Amino acid sequence: MPPLPQTARELHIALVHPEIHFNTGAIGRTCLAVGAQLHLIEPLGFSLDARQVRRAGLDYWPRVKPRVWEDWRSFEAEMGSLGTAFFLSSEGNRSYLDVEYPRPAVLVLGRESTGLPPAIRDRYTDQLLKIPMEDPELRSLNLSNSAAVAAYEVRRQWRESRASGLGAPASHSTRATM
Repeated sequence: MPPLPQTARELHIALVHPEIHFNTGAIGRTCLAVGAQLHLIEPLGFSLDARQVRRAGLDYWPRVKPRVWEDWRSFEAEMGSLGTAFFLSSEGNRSYLDVEYPRPAVLVLGRESTGLPPAIRDRYTDQLLKIPMEDPELRSLNLSNSAAVAAYEVRRQWRESRASGLGAPASHSTRATM
């Protein structure tokens, strides 16, 4: 199946100040696999021209075509037009599995070392989700793993809702099933 045009993408993955080029390259591949648009919010901890980013994205990197945003404020101003936003953080109060994801949706993840900035976590507390982990001493999952797990859950739900004939709700509201 050919990739969806950028304007037709219903799933968006946004990385706020990513630090590690290998994770960004891997998330770019995941975006291609699930038909998502990758958004990178500066500052980045690496150059997009870096050989390592292309290496992590393999020969697929030129097809990723990430949208690069100057800062969080610029992205946040447009985020509502992209879809309902959900923020992944180890500090979330509910599981990403307990949410019904509307179309379109935006998954927002923070930097590898510190996660989402506190101001973003505080502003979007109701949309803050976590990926449950059995080991209580584990701080978090790898960023690229977290993005992939959440993106595939969104796609699974959308596929199942299509198969049942119900269709995922088309809404930009911030309501989510708890």
